[in-house]
Amino acid sequence: MQSEETADTGQGQPSEARSVLEQHQEEKNLRRLQLMMNMVMSVIAQDTTLTYEAALEMVTDSRRAALAMFPEKELAFDLIYQPRLQRLMRERFRLQ
Repeated sequence: MQSEETADTGQGQPSEARSVLEQHQEEKNLRRLQLMMNMVMSVIAQDTTLTYEAALEMVTDSRRAALAMFPEKELAFDLIYQPRLQRLMRERFRLQ
């Protein structure tokens, strides 16, 4: 038996359900991104054996992963995470 909304429009719940699923997936990706960036920054800050080249590779890989999760959000990454990573790299490796 169909609800009135789906019987009248033929869509109703499926489009709403898809929207909710997309929202949940985006929230999940955001939590993953935050966790990943926290881990990357922690490793760079705390691992005394980490070389500059390895840290730079971690930064590059984290950027690539973030853009894979959120395509076309390069500007957001550059505004939010890039300054933090640059500051951390300067402090950790005493760069000018």
